[in-house]
Amino acid sequence: MSTIEDDDEDEVRQRTLSNAQVLRFVAGFWMRRRLMFFPAVGLMLAAVGFDLTMPWAARGLVDGVAAPAAGAVRHAPWGAWAAFVGVNIGFALTRNASLRFWNPLAARNMEEMTNEAFQRVQSFSSDWHANNFAGATVRKVSRAMWGYDLASDSVVLSIGPAVLVLVGLSLSMLLRWPLVGLFSLTVVLVYIAANVALVQFYVRPANLRSIAYDSRIGGALADAISANPTVKAFGAEAREDQRLAGVTRAWSRAAQRTWGRFMDVWAIQNVILIVLVAGLSGLLVWLWSIGQASAGDVAFAITSFLLMSGYLRNVGENVRMIQRGLDDAEDVAAFMRQAPQVADAEGAADFAPGLGEIAFDHVTFRYKSQAAPLYERFSLVIAPGERAALVGSTGSGKSTFVKLVQRLYDIEAGRILIDGQDIAAVSQGSLRRAIAVVPQDPALFHRTVAENIGYARPGATLDEIVLAARRARAHEFILRLPKGYDTLVGERGVKLSGGERQRVAIARAFLADAPVLVLDEATSSLDVETEREVQAATEALMQGRTTIVIAHRLSTIRHADRILVFQGGRVIEEGRHGDLVAQGGAYARLNAVAEGAA
Repeated sequence: MSTIEDDDEDEVRQRTLSNAQVLRFVAGFWMRRRLMFFPAVGLMLAAVGFDLTMPWAARGLVDGVAAPAAGAVRHAPWGAWAAFVGVNIGFALTRNASLRFWNPLAARNMEEMTNEAFQRVQSFSSDWHANNFAGATVRKVSRAMWGYDLASDSVVLSIGPAVLVLVGLSLSMLLRWPLVGLFSLTVVLVYIAANVALVQFYVRPANLRSIAYDSRIGGALADAISANPTVKAFGAEAREDQRLAGVTRAWSRAAQRTWGRFMDVWAIQNVILIVLVAGLSGLLVWLWSIGQASAGDVAFAITSFLLMSGYLRNVGENVRMIQRGLDDAEDVAAFMRQAPQVADAEGAADFAPGLGEIAFDHVTFRYKSQAAPLYERFSLVIAPGERAALVGSTGSGKSTFVKLVQRLYDIEAGRILIDGQDIAAVSQGSLRRAIAVVPQDPALFHRTVAENIGYARPGATLDEIVLAARRARAHEFILRLPKGYDTLVGERGVKLSGGERQRVAIARAFLADAPVLVLDEATSSLDVETEREVQAATEALMQGRTTIVIAHRLSTIRHADRILVFQGGRVIEEGRHGDLVAQGGAYARLNAVAEGAA
């Protein structure tokens, strides 16, 4: 039995994008708004220029005070003072102006990243969603938005300017005092290289592990909260508490390990900073003692160190921040590199609804988890307006038939045609809008009743929604709800009974007015009295439509035009109820079992 840690190691190993790949993904958003990005960077570079000038302004001020020119004792320092103040004002103004371009750029990019990540996740196949926790996916998408912000700010606002100032000051000292400049440049390069190496190879593995646990927390919370009725039904609150505690405990251990490694890197940074301050100040004092540096030069060194130490601390902190941001954004960057498992053909036209003829033409299909195909050169035609019932044991292929009609999966060979149109050649959205589905256990949105019914047809009027509800025998119970059609139904419709949810789903199908209708035993969860009403509603709904009924109770399909008995991905019997019973085959045996159970 796998442990949380084992599962997490698998997830960490699956993260294959390099920092450079994720950074290119982030930078791609910067280039979408060049008219905001380049002014922001230009003003930031101007601020760097003012920062580089600050030690020289301090040097001039100290020298002006310590040894003013003859005859200008009272006036000479004020020019230097004005220059020193002006440099500080220039830095503040250009930095602030830069952020006025940068902040709206960041907000718009974060908005687009989240929207596009959501669109990409929605484009993934049903199989992908079945294999991924919804809560974990939500966590990854929302975390990436802030990962972008953290990484972008670290690169453009902090690390870039810091490297320019550090290298610029070191080069200016190198020109004036070669030994001092060489020492400063060496320490700066060692500091940056050590930070990058330590964060990449020492901190990142631990950080990825704690991020994976963070996603697991989202998945565990969503799993338990969405299944709260089941939890309560089994009195399992304490059990779920313990389950979540196991996940958070694992996250806590991983997070402490990550934070501990960050602290180790911080300690190393401080050692290098102490070497820098001791070396710079010591070298300048020594040069002053031998007459090769003035008091202003010492002030220059001290100001330079103060600037450099601040920037070096920022570099250290922001190398860690950029790594954290890139790790947070990595999942979405990977999503955007992953092609949808079921994709529209290039230039796919919209499906043109017709009478609803469905044809499987030598279709071969297998699930990824299966070695052998479920369907192999499978052919079947359902005539326009025909009511076809699919029966068979679990795994026989009846549910797969409906999924393939909706193109939730792609087939290996053959064609599936609806009204003569190859469904692989039309857009998925237009195809599915032409197929109304009433599932056995309908899941509603945590929105109003009217919004849930109207979901089938954007822009439907309230009168149209009410008419659909009346036809589904749902209008009366909706009026009894606290706010009628404006009543919120709760997550997945938990505020409604099973029968009420079913009737809302049927009303939604009425409103969709699609030529093809799929009923997954739409009356199976209803009491006897409600079932009669809904059966009448579904009977009206089937009029003039090609209807596929996935039958779990044979009593509901006695009047089907044709019953298809599936076994191992093949239709082994087909015909009307009475004819199949008379044949004494597989359907007759199923019917005998059903009648005996009744």
